[in-house]
Amino acid sequence: MKKVCFVLFAFIAVVLIGCTNPSNNDSSNKDSAFLTALPSKTAYKQTVEGKEVSLYELGNKNGVKIAITNFGGRIVSCLVPDKSGVSTDIVLGYDSLIHYLHNSEAYFGALIGRYGNRIANGKFELAGKIFSLAQNNGVNSLHGGPKGFHNQVWDAHQTDSSHLELQYLSKDGEEGYPGNLTVKVVYSLLADNSLQIEYTATTDKATVVNLTNHAYFNLNGAGNETINDNLLEIQADQYTPVDTTLIPLGKHVNVAGTAFDFRKAHPIGDSVNSKDPQIVNGKGYDHNFPLIRKSDKSLQLAATVYSPKTGIFMEVLTTEPGIQFYGGNFLDGTLVGKNAKSYPYRSAFCLETQHFPDAPNQKTFASTTLLPGQTYQSTTAYRFSVK
Repeated sequence: MKKVCFVLFAFIAVVLIGCTNPSNNDSSNKDSAFLTALPSKTAYKQTVEGKEVSLYELGNKNGVKIAITNFGGRIVSCLVPDKSGVSTDIVLGYDSLIHYLHNSEAYFGALIGRYGNRIANGKFELAGKIFSLAQNNGVNSLHGGPKGFHNQVWDAHQTDSSHLELQYLSKDGEEGYPGNLTVKVVYSLLADNSLQIEYTATTDKATVVNLTNHAYFNLNGAGNETINDNLLEIQADQYTPVDTTLIPLGKHVNVAGTAFDFRKAHPIGDSVNSKDPQIVNGKGYDHNFPLIRKSDKSLQLAATVYSPKTGIFMEVLTTEPGIQFYGGNFLDGTLVGKNAKSYPYRSAFCLETQHFPDAPNQKTFASTTLLPGQTYQSTTAYRFSVK
């Protein structure tokens, strides 16, 4: 009997020691925290308008892990290690598909098309014909309309743990746009911690195209109350002033001496509440910046953002001529995202690589017209590291 008691006591002691061993416990908790930070795949397994929606995961050896759903091609989560090695989710989103279906106009992480940004009065002329679009942003058309690419189920093919290919056929007349547009988007997670997005499109009729991604970032962590302490730098000497409906006034203005001077990195919040008429029009930052670019169409640096809190550093590289910087001015805390965290006012920023807003109506802006026989091509990369 004494021998049995001794063995039982020894077993209990071993279990207790194992439970309190710091190295074992830390490893287990860190692994568990990393895994539970991603939404459940089952929460996205659903049929929408006869097409299957799923959640796909990309990962690399550096601990970067990204979740993307083929509903709207949305980046749902982006986990990157912070300066302490702790996985931090830096994009806003939801834990389940149902929330995207009910709150689609937030555009969280979505692919945007046919036309990213605004088109004045929901109209444009092409080859002598006027095309009318949905006016879903006051009198203007925004981000392709209510049933734009962000609200479509894309055909998905995951080739391996680093690549996800999405395809969508936007039919002639969809949301008022002409031509059958065949679109392919490839998400690639590279070894240097870049999330690269490659867009291609072809059409059978003349149309306009301006594709982008609308990820909402907070390098302090999604759900943190502010991004105003994040340090932003934009490779632009000019920005594009807008009217009160956020339509460009048709010219670019030098950033020197204005609230829009991000040529050197500084906190986003430095001038966000200034009385600059353009800040008033945008209710903060919601403006296009024409980028300083070399003459070729290679992938070039457009912007950087750094969080002193987490040490996370993000570089944005693109082949596009412009970038829209939006400072989360329309977030108000009513949307509750992952881990039951609300998204308050100015708690995220977007850096949307693009051609310029309202270009179909602005003759001085680079054309966004795509003709049959041509191929639309664009590449953007978000590269993550720590400082």
